[in-house]
Amino acid sequence: MNEQDTRMVELFLEPVRKCSTYKPAFGQGDSDGLTIADFQSLYGQDQFYAWIGLDDPLLYAAHKAAGGLTSVYRQIGVGSERLLRAIMVDSLNLSDTQMEWRYNYAKADKKQGVHILDAKIVLADLTPQPKQRFEAWLKSALKQVAPSTTRRRQPTGAAFEIRQGYKSADSKRQNADLRFGIRAYQAYLLPVFAILSSQVSDPVIRRYRSDGMLVLTGLPDRDSTISTFAFFKDVIGYDLAAFFERNSGHLKREVRAVIKGLLTPE
Repeated sequence: MNEQDTRMVELFLEPVRKCSTYKPAFGQGDSDGLTIADFQSLYGQDQFYAWIGLDDPLLYAAHKAAGGLTSVYRQIGVGSERLLRAIMVDSLNLSDTQMEWRYNYAKADKKQGVHILDAKIVLADLTPQPKQRFEAWLKSALKQVAPSTTRRRQPTGAAFEIRQGYKSADSKRQNADLRFGIRAYQAYLLPVFAILSSQVSDPVIRRYRSDGMLVLTGLPDRDSTISTFAFFKDVIGYDLAAFFERNSGHLKREVRAVIKGLLTPE
């Protein structure tokens, strides 16, 4: 593994490793999670649960696996954000400041919230060769979104939400994503979702595309306006698929070790 791969692999895996310490809380809100001994004490003292056998260590293992695996997906998402942003910074010679974009919005409780996007690429920040590639891609990408959006002022760049996958159809998440799309266009940026997995919610993705947001997924497609991997190879100038292929053995060992740990009660 070369020096760059070592750094990139660590960016991806460091959040995932945190899941190995996950412990279920069992409704104890002020707890960092219960050990199996804590669980047996809590459930053993509950006569109803003890009567029907819910104080069994297998129940602890089931809770640990369920909550822990949810955490694994979440932390893979965090690792994906860190990895793809670092690749963009290195490949396009951008600073963290140039990559940053955020906006304020009114929350349901009328307080001010801040949404910080995972990445931003603006044409003016790029050197000639990457700028030429990105500008050509931007024109092609606009043809993929709803026709109404092409009548707006042409975007001067793109803002990215990076996800490991998108199988959820949660309405709160969708509303936040649609708000992101509107704000991006107001800032003359094309809103883009860069998803690594090919497992996505088709109804949600169709809605996003019809509302003028570009959605890239982990399909093995050569079209850089459809595939996240094609986008990174042809536009960013980094073969992301090759990175995962050559480091797959190491990534599998570490992720599987975390999962295996979550499937045991201890």
